[in-house]
Amino acid sequence: MQILPVIYRLAIAFWAGGAALFTFVLTPIIFKANDRDTAGKIVGTLFPGYFKWGLACGIVALASLLLIRGKNFTPVLVVLILMLSLTAFQAFSIEPRAAAIKKEIPSFVTTPKEHPKRREFSRLHAISAVCNLTVIGGGILLIVLL
Repeated sequence: MQILPVIYRLAIAFWAGGAALFTFVLTPIIFKANDRDTAGKIVGTLFPGYFKWGLACGIVALASLLLIRGKNFTPVLVVLILMLSLTAFQAFSIEPRAAAIKKEIPSFVTTPKEHPKRREFSRLHAISAVCNLTVIGGGILLIVLL
């Protein structure tokens, strides 16, 4: 067995699996165990590492794929580039903007949902959630296309 296909598969599995674990298991546990403001701070602290992990896994997967050029190369490449683009968008645009807005909101518990900063944060959160679910779905698709 060649090593590059194994590295590719591991990178995709670690990326999609890590994203799914963070999204569907860890984040709900953190929000259930803490008040909203504390949970938001914890998750916000984890986000930069979360996105770096996704970018690192994506770059390893892309480099491996470009060297392998196996079956379904073009559709796999398109999905992988989409996933990397969305992760980069989250890491370098959405997350920094959301973190800056979050600093301007004294408390998510006491600040009304109609407050302009809360509404902007919610909008960015929704965009990020769609990106994140698309990355997880793309990872599942890539695992199926192996």
